[in-house]
Amino acid sequence: MAIPTIQPGTTKIGWIGTGVMGASMVGHLMDAGFSATVYTRSKSKAEPLIQKGASWADSPKAVAEAADVIFSIVGFPTDVREVMLGEEGALAGASAGKILVDMTTSDPSLAVEIAESAEAKGVFSVDAPVSGGDVGAKNGTLSIMIGGDQAVVDALKPCWDAMGKTIVYQGGPGSGQHTKMVNQILIATNMIGVCEALLYGYKAGLDLPTVLQSVGSGAAGSWSLSNLGPRIMDNNFDPGFFVEHFIKDMGIALAEAKAMNLSLPGLALGHQLYLAVQAQGHGRDGTHALQLALASLSNVDWENRS
Repeated sequence: MAIPTIQPGTTKIGWIGTGVMGASMVGHLMDAGFSATVYTRSKSKAEPLIQKGASWADSPKAVAEAADVIFSIVGFPTDVREVMLGEEGALAGASAGKILVDMTTSDPSLAVEIAESAEAKGVFSVDAPVSGGDVGAKNGTLSIMIGGDQAVVDALKPCWDAMGKTIVYQGGPGSGQHTKMVNQILIATNMIGVCEALLYGYKAGLDLPTVLQSVGSGAAGSWSLSNLGPRIMDNNFDPGFFVEHFIKDMGIALAEAKAMNLSLPGLALGHQLYLAVQAQGHGRDGTHALQLALASLSNVDWENRS
């Protein structure tokens, strides 16, 4: 089957999930000249996009019926299965030659299943999870990790360019999701280091912004330290990425590691610590809320520190 030519002004985009990440991402596609039809569980979250010119659809199936390329970025693998493979899912509304692109962080095996189900219907499928959080989504600088047929991935370049800065093809179906697991394993242990270092600096009586000037640009520097460190200092734990979604991601990575007979103790520790964050009521806060759980272990009231 011929791969469609994708270009602003002619290609119609469908978008499922307009949350913290999705709203900015589809907004960039609209800014690039693509028309968009959107669906999300709470229509109110899509109102700014509708006011901007997007059309509303009442289901993922209806989105696919109205679009040439259908993107999704939702919460959990169960949500991906519902919006992609359910009775009212995107595949049910997609005709031959259309393209499904799931940008949720999800199970690699589910990405393979979606690809196989899509192929049976003459539909193309790509898994393309992202990294960069709300900042990357807003700035159009996401890192996009892509699995699927390379020719289809290449055809989607105008879309990738509108949303991201680092766009890398990783291999066949599921490869994008496996790469995102690598990303999440790196973040899990790095966030422990960021939070523990700031806690140490505080207890040592240092001025934390001044400390960040010294360590942020050296070997200890990281995206998390530079972007989330200042939020931690300001007690701003609003989500760029939800704790509960990160717990989901770590669970996927641990399950995949178990299937490969891998022992990943650092990841397991991070998973346990984030379960504590969630248990303390911060599941809908950003991943940097780990600071609150770690501070409580040392009886430090981080938010009310002097």
